[in-house]
Amino acid sequence: MREQSCFHCGLTIEQNEEIDFDDKKFCCTGCKTVYEIFSSNDLTSYYDFEKSPGATPQDIAGKYDFLENDAILSKVLEFQEGNTAIVSLNIPHIHCSSCIWILENLNRLQPGISISQVNFHEKKVRINFNSDVVSLKEIVNLLCSIGYEPYISLENYETAKAKVDRSLTYKLGVAFFCFGNIMLLSFPEYFEMKEFWLDSYKPFFRLVIFLLALPSFLYSASGYYVSAYHSIKTRMLNIDIPIALGIIVMFIRSSYDMLMDHGPGFFDSLASLVFFMLLGKMFQIKTYSFLSFERDFKSYFPIAVTKIHKDSSEENVAIYDVLKGDRLLIRNQELIPVDGILISESAEIDYSFVTGEAVPITKKSGDKVFAGGKQIGKVIEMEVLHSVSQSYLTQLWSNEIFQKKVDQKHKTITDAISHYFTPILMLIAFTGFGYWISIDANIAFNVFTAVLIVACPCALALTAPFTFGNILRILGKKKFYLKNAVVIEQLAKVDTIVFDKTGTITTNKKSNIVYEGNAISDSDNILIKNVLRGSNHPLSRMLYDFLPETKRVQVDNFQEITGKGILAVAADKEIKIGSGQFVDDIVTNSSEIEKTALHIKIDGVYFGKFVFQNQYREGLEDLFSMLSREYEIKVLSGDNDGERGNLEAILPKDTELIFNQKPEQKLEYIKKLQEKGKNVMMVGDGLNDAGALAQSNVGISISENVNVFSPACDAILDASEFSRLNYFLKLSHKAILVIKMSFGLSLLYNVVGLAFAVTGNLLPIVAAIIMPLSTITIVSFVTLMSNYFSNKDLK
Repeated sequence: MREQSCFHCGLTIEQNEEIDFDDKKFCCTGCKTVYEIFSSNDLTSYYDFEKSPGATPQDIAGKYDFLENDAILSKVLEFQEGNTAIVSLNIPHIHCSSCIWILENLNRLQPGISISQVNFHEKKVRINFNSDVVSLKEIVNLLCSIGYEPYISLENYETAKAKVDRSLTYKLGVAFFCFGNIMLLSFPEYFEMKEFWLDSYKPFFRLVIFLLALPSFLYSASGYYVSAYHSIKTRMLNIDIPIALGIIVMFIRSSYDMLMDHGPGFFDSLASLVFFMLLGKMFQIKTYSFLSFERDFKSYFPIAVTKIHKDSSEENVAIYDVLKGDRLLIRNQELIPVDGILISESAEIDYSFVTGEAVPITKKSGDKVFAGGKQIGKVIEMEVLHSVSQSYLTQLWSNEIFQKKVDQKHKTITDAISHYFTPILMLIAFTGFGYWISIDANIAFNVFTAVLIVACPCALALTAPFTFGNILRILGKKKFYLKNAVVIEQLAKVDTIVFDKTGTITTNKKSNIVYEGNAISDSDNILIKNVLRGSNHPLSRMLYDFLPETKRVQVDNFQEITGKGILAVAADKEIKIGSGQFVDDIVTNSSEIEKTALHIKIDGVYFGKFVFQNQYREGLEDLFSMLSREYEIKVLSGDNDGERGNLEAILPKDTELIFNQKPEQKLEYIKKLQEKGKNVMMVGDGLNDAGALAQSNVGISISENVNVFSPACDAILDASEFSRLNYFLKLSHKAILVIKMSFGLSLLYNVVGLAFAVTGNLLPIVAAIIMPLSTITIVSFVTLMSNYFSNKDLK
């Protein structure tokens, strides 16, 4: 009787235990239930990805009841605010494309789940869900029922210690031991010595060689077999298939030769092949670790936060210096960098960074506030519960909700080459074997094995990631922080650059401020200073620093109206600070219009204005001169045109200057440029320019020691490096050039290597050494070239 396999999990069905349902055979009720779930939710296309892809569901009754405990739940959940919760679960059973597909379609299986994203490398799924509709326990039970039981260890959540996988190190050690000893025992065979004792013990030595080859073949090379097997099952061919086939053919051929006494076989070549292949893989992993852009480093993210000391003094500190128990000051539109407890009476928090929904949530004193929230309204104080995780902030910044859709040509090229590489390689190997077998069997096997091993798409596949990874690392060290590698490509395509004026080409740190108007009493100056304390607008920050230190006064009903000004109540007085039009001041003198100023109105009485003589950033004239040679330059400003004369004097003649632009008008201007076919880069301060930054092809936010960055921006540029913007653009062009050059180099390597292999002029052991060398060559070339261009004076 022919054995039956379960339609869902693929396991053999024991006799008399099969379950028939919907003309299909199942090994147990669990697998049948999973099929019913998929079928009723129109998800049966899951089985198109891989035949019998599921894991057999286990009996988990009561196993996850602990997830109903609120104390435990708070440790497991990554985020919980209102009915929105986020959890990251470790799923050990993730192994192929079908796993990714079903786990990213959980929302179709369970109402209440909004988004589920798989991190294949870490075998994790991140789930956003509505806790009023579905509980975490129900989600975990669902995952278990479809064969993807998560691994939940509270010890891991508390200590955050990740297990280090040393399997490759062990395999490499075993391979080296086998390789060294087999080579040593094979010396008499190499020199074909005719000596009585050697001839007498030759069968014994060959047996020892065979036994030493087994660990290398079965254990050290096992990763290639598993990878090739999964690749064939999922019909996504990879380079491990020809490598695994080459190793197996070499082992069978060597065993046959030894058994039939035709010779010692190729066990020495086999052991050396496995050793050098694993050595290449180890190098690749170490290099990836070195160049990886997790950005969980102290030098990344030029974001500061205001720390309040015990003596009530305030200090701007880097976010990685924030410790548990510190008290922080969070202004309007500032990001909350850490989990903490709200000390102020109340706060309005926007969690759009985390959830994608910009609906403010009201918090009261004593409530917990989560990292990633954005404070809206008056200034608040909070106490830190945990230190900063910059990788978490990076994850929020790179949230898929805020990603711009772009076309990655290099990725398309790599995917296309990788897709056809393995079938073409197999065809060449079998054709070469067929040609040589009738001429010389030894050469035929050498050709077959050498062709399978020498050709390497790894060099092609690594070209773009390594180039971009290294460029990202270099730019990060130079204080230009990109959201992801795609931004480099977009930078290389830019032909038009639009600059905001205030806080972008002008500096927030230097400005001559003069007051014009009626005298303001000391008590009113105290109120003005306290109202400005909650604002992050460049002019507000400059005026706040300009006014003398005063005592703290409670500010109520704080509103900061974008592009206009601030409206607040302090000491029962209504205070307006902003543009002349906003504070209802009637200005008749045209020369007054031409001044950048903040007007003051207290309890309906207009007092006067603080006039700012803008200080432009150092190197601005030279920067615009260089940029104007290759790019169209535009300057947009929300201010009046009082600075037109000064700007025209220092900027190139063809620079377009547009004033009195509201945030929505800036966005429309960018859109019109794009409709004309322009590839636009917007450079702004991230406050009033969020819409324009989001609309542009590349949005760059200038950071001047303020804890504000927008999901709309694609890059953050430290203000001190503003004058090097042209260098960064040039470097992005060089990065694309390096990719093209390394593509050509890797293709040349494959053509030359295959030519030598097919003609029988390349031994398998040499091919095994050359293959990792090709990866080393490409990685070294990419690293050296990108470092060379980064150190070159690009003008």
